[in-house]
Amino acid sequence: MGQIKNALIRYRVIDKAIRNKYKPFPSKAELRKSCEDALFGNDEGENICDSTIEKDLFFLRMEHDAPIKYSKRHGGYYYSSDSFSLDDIPLTEEDMDAIRFAANTLSQFKDVEMFKQFGFAIDKIVEKVAISNDPYIDESNTFVQFEAAHSVKGNEYLSILLSGIRQKKYTYFEYASFISDKKKSRKVVPLLLKEYRNRWYLICFDCIKEAIITYALERMENVEVSDVVSTESITFDNDKFFQNAIGITVNNSNPELVVFKADNVASKYIDSQPFHSSQQIIKEGKNKTTFSLQVIISEELIRTFMSYGGELEIIEPELLRNTIKKRIVDMSERYDI
Repeated sequence: MGQIKNALIRYRVIDKAIRNKYKPFPSKAELRKSCEDALFGNDEGENICDSTIEKDLFFLRMEHDAPIKYSKRHGGYYYSSDSFSLDDIPLTEEDMDAIRFAANTLSQFKDVEMFKQFGFAIDKIVEKVAISNDPYIDESNTFVQFEAAHSVKGNEYLSILLSGIRQKKYTYFEYASFISDKKKSRKVVPLLLKEYRNRWYLICFDCIKEAIITYALERMENVEVSDVVSTESITFDNDKFFQNAIGITVNNSNPELVVFKADNVASKYIDSQPFHSSQQIIKEGKNKTTFSLQVIISEELIRTFMSYGGELEIIEPELLRNTIKKRIVDMSERYDI
């Protein structure tokens, strides 16, 4: 499927390049570079060869009746008919389904402050997609339901925090702790915005604590980005920061080997949607499957395991096993078991 999508993108790029009035008669090498840049972000020629472009040109001529001609005088390609464009070729029903999914996804975010500037464009996309000769098109919401966040509190700060990240400027806000519910002023250098389970979080360098801290946007107030560029020496790699984590919590501890067993039905769910990229099957038994993970022990990990109830058992590490065991005992006492 990836190769098919790449080919479709190449066809559109070639069509656009040939119709470019400001740079007419693109050569084969220029078409290749344009396709390379569109698909892979560079034009070094490591992914697309000249023969691929030749096949694409042949396909466009044969399958779409593209009037592609080669000009020896100008050393490049052109359309013999100025009126031709791939944009005039109607989309398939499969293409339309993909666009409807994308439009419905976009429409969920149009009221979020960060995306309000695109609200009009999103509305136009949704309206255009909704126009169809299919009398049942308006029933699409009956067939497909997207996960929606019931609360978007704090999302109004996305844009200003993103500005702080880009400009590397000191940022101030008041923050209410879940535990004490008391508000405290924070001075941070914002580093990364991350979404987890329909909530947004800011990963930042806290100038008072002198550490990388995660703050939930929904508990922020009075966010301001100063005019002062940060002078802090911060080592932060956003690609690696969460690589050993499940959820949003990352502490200073190292990842540990976690081994657990799951009943047959639960193991199928866990195998089809792994907890983490390090997940592996150690042993498949008649009634249980044993898995392993290499992750940081966090509250999110504990809650994920406990969501499976008695269908899952932690084998190691012992500290994690005892933590979950204590919570089960507390739960039993609460329900007088």
